[in-house]
Amino acid sequence: MSYLDEMMDVTRIEPLFTRADGTYLCARWGRPIVPVVFGVEDDTIGLMKGAFEAVCALAGHQMAETDPELGVNVMMFFCRDWDELTGVRDLDRLVPELAQLVTRLIKADANQYRIFRFDEAGAIRACFIFLRMDDQLAQVPPETLALSQAVQSIVLWSDVAFSASSPLALIDGNAVLRPDVAGVIRAVYDPVMPPVAQDASHALRLAARIEVPQ
Repeated sequence: MSYLDEMMDVTRIEPLFTRADGTYLCARWGRPIVPVVFGVEDDTIGLMKGAFEAVCALAGHQMAETDPELGVNVMMFFCRDWDELTGVRDLDRLVPELAQLVTRLIKADANQYRIFRFDEAGAIRACFIFLRMDDQLAQVPPETLALSQAVQSIVLWSDVAFSASSPLALIDGNAVLRPDVAGVIRAVYDPVMPPVAQDASHALRLAARIEVPQ
């Protein structure tokens, strides 16, 4: 890899983990992923879990049947209106800020939101995914929605990482993970990389582990 190629990679990688407030933060899962899906038909549940299996395989990470501490550690909630979340039994115990969150989501007219929880080392220990099936999301094919959510949950990306472009691309009408994003995920899960990083020099180390097309 030439110096020029490396620097070009860094300029693409660093923004993926640089938050809107200018801080750098990257984290990966520190335990096997155990997803559960609420509010959709069984076929969609299978698609969601299949997407997580595919992304975990890409990352070299594991899935499991149960989390010894939490039971499940990825919870996906589908709803038609954000107010429905306040009626989900015990959800406010898992997400103490639920009432305030619902108010913010309604005000922002958002259709999706993710909350991450972290262990003592800073690695991801749980993720809550909320999806409001408005007209926009209802037009997204289930396979595309499943893959998008799995990709955005396998790593703690910046809150603005994909605001301008999706992590997915269309090939022959089918949504697939962009090769550059796939390379970053694999690099983040390289065993020699730390489970969490808060310094932008981390992006240099990621760049060194991504194979650049010639």
